Amino acid sequence: MHFKLIIALVEDSMTEKVLEAARSAGATGSTVINHARGEGVEQSKTFLGLTLDTQRDVLLLLVEEHLSRAILEKISEAGQFEAKPGNGIAFQIDIEDAVGVSHQIKTLTQVIEEEL
Repeated sequence: MHFKLIIALVEDSMTEKVLEAARSAGATGSTVINHARGEGVEQSKTFLGLTLDTQRDVLLLLVEEHLSRAILEKISEAGQFEAKPGNGIAFQIDIEDAVGVSHQIKTLTQVIEEEL
């Protein structure tokens, strides 16, 4: 079984909605890293030296490769990434190997067999 890692950077107010969308599309687990900061094309605005940008969360989802594109699209839709700049981004990278996921492989095998 081959995996992809989906990394999504979302506003913290959208984290639960995005995670629910990922799970509904086939994700079997996630890791959330809170309080990330970043900036896009436009620099963050400041007031008296304090940054006025919202908090972001980094979502890590190790998913089966056949499900990855559908999960990525659901994440984008739920987070409204294309609606306006700054809502968030998500991307996927190939995973060469993974351990500690044998319990998920049983569930994923059934899901993949049903889809194929």
